[in-house]
Amino acid sequence: MNYAYFPGCSLESTAKEFHNSTTLVASALGIELAEIPDWNCCGATSAHNLDHELSISLPARNLGIAERMGMDVIAPCAACYNRMRSAEVELKVNRALRDDINSKLEKKFTGAITVKSALEVFTQPEVLAAVSEHIRKPLTGLKPACYYGCLLVRPPKVMGFDDAEDPKSLDEAMKTVGAEPIDWYFKIECCGASFGISKSEIVAKLVGDIISNAKAHGANCIVTACPLCMTNLEMRQAAASKLRGEDLSMPIFFFTELLGLALEAPGIKKCFASHLIDVNPALDLIGKEPVADGAAV
Repeated sequence: MNYAYFPGCSLESTAKEFHNSTTLVASALGIELAEIPDWNCCGATSAHNLDHELSISLPARNLGIAERMGMDVIAPCAACYNRMRSAEVELKVNRALRDDINSKLEKKFTGAITVKSALEVFTQPEVLAAVSEHIRKPLTGLKPACYYGCLLVRPPKVMGFDDAEDPKSLDEAMKTVGAEPIDWYFKIECCGASFGISKSEIVAKLVGDIISNAKAHGANCIVTACPLCMTNLEMRQAAASKLRGEDLSMPIFFFTELLGLALEAPGIKKCFASHLIDVNPALDLIGKEPVADGAAV
């Protein structure tokens, strides 16, 4: 199983632990990732808000290079995945736009490949079966709140992956490695995205709602597949705690970090050193039996 790997900007800067854990898990499962050479930024929300053609052209260039490589694309970052998948779908149905954009590109995109998120790749039935076969450290004791955010499964007609209102893929991945994902209400709510810079008070409120609900439903950590969600959930915990008047300390993980931990992928624990919030309170629970109500401690 081979993929053209698109790391994007975040995985080479603020979310290196997502990059490292993704490549470590892929290696442990025998999945080959070949980085797209000379890739460019997907455009994120900036291009999308300013110039529609630019927002399609930037991903189209990467898709053209990947198509020349003869591989489908894996894009771990939720924003990169959303923008590249959106471009792929539009270019496949809009021949005039595709011809216009291709006229400006050295490597053309003809629609021969598709884009998948890391979550989609690692939760394919055959991949989860391989994960199950190679588990060396079951994550019993972890009760993660699986947080999908806005971009992984929406808009559903474009993404075509999982249930847009009640996604289950991340939950299935966590169950596969022995964790016990909780049922809760905020799995697809917005974290505030880039408002973390311009409107931090809004993000503090949204993050507070998310973490408070996760705690109320018994979670001892949150797991995500989005670099921006990860940043907001970690950086705004203190502000959210102050705003709500409650302790909202909560370890946050990329799902690939927990897959790698269960597989005991070499070097996986180094990823935790990049976290802003201490993950040891959650890691210390792994393998421990929960204390029953009323039992002596």
